[in-house]
Amino acid sequence: MEWVALIVLGGFAGALTTLAGLGGGLLMTLGMAAFIGPTAALATAAPALLLGNTHRVWMYRAHLKGTRPSPFLFVAGAVPGALVGGALVVALPEIVLRVLLVVAALLALARELELFQWRPGARAAVPGAFAAGLVTATSGGGGLLLGPLLLASNIKMERFVVTASLVAGSIHVARMIAYGAGGLVGWDTLAHALVLGVAILGGNLIGRRGRAFLNEKRGTQLTWAVLFVCLALSLGGFA
Repeated sequence: MEWVALIVLGGFAGALTTLAGLGGGLLMTLGMAAFIGPTAALATAAPALLLGNTHRVWMYRAHLKGTRPSPFLFVAGAVPGALVGGALVVALPEIVLRVLLVVAALLALARELELFQWRPGARAAVPGAFAAGLVTATSGGGGLLLGPLLLASNIKMERFVVTASLVAGSIHVARMIAYGAGGLVGWDTLAHALVLGVAILGGNLIGRRGRAFLNEKRGTQLTWAVLFVCLALSLGGFA
């Protein structure tokens, strides 16, 4: 059942992120945390999501040309943030990580309810990406910051998907380095990550086909469904 769950979570995460640009990583991390714990879930998700994001960048690589501001400006902020966050995961007690997962899910729901809005300015690219890297490494919820950051920079549609994937990929590399230095990445972790990664690749292809059928109403319904599942998983794991 554990392997089946990994395949389902990975496939859905890949499809969701390709459809919406972000969100699949948080859902997948919360799902895994419910049955293997938050520390193992964060360590397992990183290499799997790196594979998925690399594939997504390759699929939409043509849209990287002429993107302004440069995606590598966001990468420059995201990498050190992920390194710091990865070091914190190694040091923090598991109960603190579970609380952070609940907070990430609640913030995602609160943002969709418009209880708060973050509207970054033009100078927020590097510090905002640093915060996204930090949050991703500690709870998987960095998309809550990265999404508004890219939209505020007028990066939309396919350019949004490929830029978000490139920045997220750099975050996963950095946090893998930090997790590995702390002894969190072993052979079991890599085996689980490989299964997840292959499932994410399949989900990417499904999501690419599905983008043609996604209108505003369906997109909203998908967002709400994912948010409530994320919240349920985070609260269930905490309990």
